[in-house]
Amino acid sequence: MSDMVTVSSKYEIVIPKSVREQVGIKPGQKMMMLVQGESITLVPVLSLHELQGFAKGINTENYRDEEDRF
Repeated sequence: MSDMVTVSSKYEIVIPKSVREQVGIKPGQKMMMLVQGESITLVPVLSLHELQGFAKGINTENYRDEEDRF
């Protein structure tokens, strides 16, 4: 999906409705801005409640032991 936005004189942008609906962005939601070279990616920040259970069933057998950590 590709939508065009315009940066206002206050450096603000409006996230198009189609993008908000597709990603599920709500008013007041925090967003993380990631910059890679000339590109900007906005990632919704999820609350602990929203993250609950997101890794259910993950295989943790091959993770490093604490002694291997820096």
